[in-house]
Amino acid sequence: MSLPKRSIMMLYSTSDANCHVTRIVLAEKNVNVDIQLVDPSKPCPEIAEVNPYQSFPTLIDRDLVLYEPNVITEYLDERFPHPPLLPVYPVSRAKSRLMRYRIHRDWYTKMNTILYGESEQADAARKGLKDSLLSVSPIFSDSPFFLSNDFTLVDCCIAPLLWRLPEMDIQLPKSAKDIFRYMDRIFTRDSFQASLTEIEREMRD
Repeated sequence: MSLPKRSIMMLYSTSDANCHVTRIVLAEKNVNVDIQLVDPSKPCPEIAEVNPYQSFPTLIDRDLVLYEPNVITEYLDERFPHPPLLPVYPVSRAKSRLMRYRIHRDWYTKMNTILYGESEQADAARKGLKDSLLSVSPIFSDSPFFLSNDFTLVDCCIAPLLWRLPEMDIQLPKSAKDIFRYMDRIFTRDSFQASLTEIEREMRD
């Protein structure tokens, strides 16, 4: 199906963490984009026409439609190369992709169970996620950003999850000071603040 010509990139987004990742990348790149916030519980005819899964985020850039979060973020990094959010060298890029895969498989899966699963499953996932974060806490002190001196797509993935800790009823102990310092660095970035929806801001009000 041919798409109507648009002079500006469009992102259809919810307040879901995967959408949040995409909005952080767009803000970090300072992309001129029209962000349409939608209610995922209601039909979205525009998305039904171009996205067979009717999933979010969905990015429309002229004739191109993308609807898988990792594909979207890597496309944005290539389309708008400054500042770069992926390493230059193939080995480092592969490590970044693997880390993001693990974050989604291990942490995001637990987050979704906590937010949308049954009570008993949510309790187990909450404990598992908290324990997992605490086990890697020292890594957050090794460099300004996660395993890097530069802000990368890995940080774009971690930040929405950490922002949602209060919503998941996860309280980290004071001993997790390295994670708290990391959160302070990330949450005060202009791009992160610009990425927040009203619903997301209320998560920490």
